[in-house]
Amino acid sequence: MNININRLTKIYNNKTVLSIPKLQIEKGALLGLIGPNGAGKSTLAKILGGLEEASSGNILYDEELISTSLLKKITVVAQKPYLLRGTVYYNIAYPLKIRKVEEAEIVIKVDEMLKEMELLEIKNQKAWTLSGGEVQKVALARALIFNPSLLILDEPTANIDPSTILVMEKMIKKINKDKGTTIIIVTHNLQQASRLCDKIAFIYRGEVIELSKREQLLKNPQNILTRDFIKGELLK
Repeated sequence: MNININRLTKIYNNKTVLSIPKLQIEKGALLGLIGPNGAGKSTLAKILGGLEEASSGNILYDEELISTSLLKKITVVAQKPYLLRGTVYYNIAYPLKIRKVEEAEIVIKVDEMLKEMELLEIKNQKAWTLSGGEVQKVALARALIFNPSLLILDEPTANIDPSTILVMEKMIKKINKDKGTTIIIVTHNLQQASRLCDKIAFIYRGEVIELSKREQLLKNPQNILTRDFIKGELLK
């Protein structure tokens, strides 16, 4: 899914927290959004995912404005995702059930996803009994099960164990490569951005300060603010 952002702003309590004159995200991209707390990364992710409305401007998804039909092709995984009451299997199967997929096909698809996400042993476990890492894996599996055109991840691996991060990152790369899914990931982890992303955008005070290929931005940033952030400096 190609995404074109035009003159986008978001205003909270008379304060502009997001101002992006123009930004293009190409179909099949794996774009990382980095920046300090309060920079506007999560706000942008929510607007792109249709969870919040912009104050002005527009976003075109494959040359179309957001609509109910387009929202069915987009999915968002939050840092603290909400799981439905029921089993792991039920949560992952749910997007297919509401899309009226045949039950036999659901069983095949969900079992395959359970194996890939290393969740097979807990497929019948109730959602409220899961660990933090298990919740995140189930949320990602649920997001991927219907092959979305756009996947938005907001700090999906924050505060979870390395083995779970490894499984999730492997799946994120796989879906991007095999399905051509456009993926946008908000992350504070520069190492994760380096491992996953082909392009990275540095956002500061609601603006995209710099956007370039991973190697360029992380090793030779052109903007002094980007450079200071990557070095770990505190930004005013």
